[in-house]
Amino acid sequence: MQAIPSYRFLSVPEIVASLLERARGLASLAFVRAWICTFAGALGIAVAVTPAAAQGHPELQANARAALSGLEAQDPLAAILSKRAVAVLVFPEVTKAGFLIGGEYGNGIMFRGERFAGHYNTAGVSYGLQAGAQTFGYALFFMNERAVQALNAAGGFQVGVGPSVVVLDQGKARSLTSETLTSDAYAFVFGQQGLMAGVGLEGTKITRLKQ
Repeated sequence: MQAIPSYRFLSVPEIVASLLERARGLASLAFVRAWICTFAGALGIAVAVTPAAAQGHPELQANARAALSGLEAQDPLAAILSKRAVAVLVFPEVTKAGFLIGGEYGNGIMFRGERFAGHYNTAGVSYGLQAGAQTFGYALFFMNERAVQALNAAGGFQVGVGPSVVVLDQGKARSLTSETLTSDAYAFVFGQQGLMAGVGLEGTKITRLKQ
């Protein structure tokens, strides 16, 4: 007689642990885009997480320039950083969505002065108590060539690993002056909208795209 297979229902903690284990091995750009689209779609939120090439370079560059100009006009420190930085990388819109496992993805442009210097994407996976969706943008001001070289190295650049990156909130921004800018890079988060609390860039992966 053929044995009857036995089944066991997984508990919620076991399901979550299984999802996290799978996510750790799937933290690729494709996984992040798919996760965002799936969860945001369930909430009825339309998101754009297409590759930069599909958006069109002129549109993305225009959006990035407009976002940077708006940030400089709004925050005097951002204007100072923009003048002193050797390069500025602007992600005008990043989409983040998730439930327990969160994903974020966006496309950006690097500028050296007024000159276009490359296309990049930003992606990340986070774990923990989180639910909802949001959009935001951020600008990364590179204060030396060493930081730019680390960004363009094979495999990309992870915030929190390698060159020092200071993510500026209102409190930190007020405490800095033009004489105390000693870190390799500074990040400003702007335009936050949505249902998720707070934006953190720690662990975010930034990769240069082929032209």
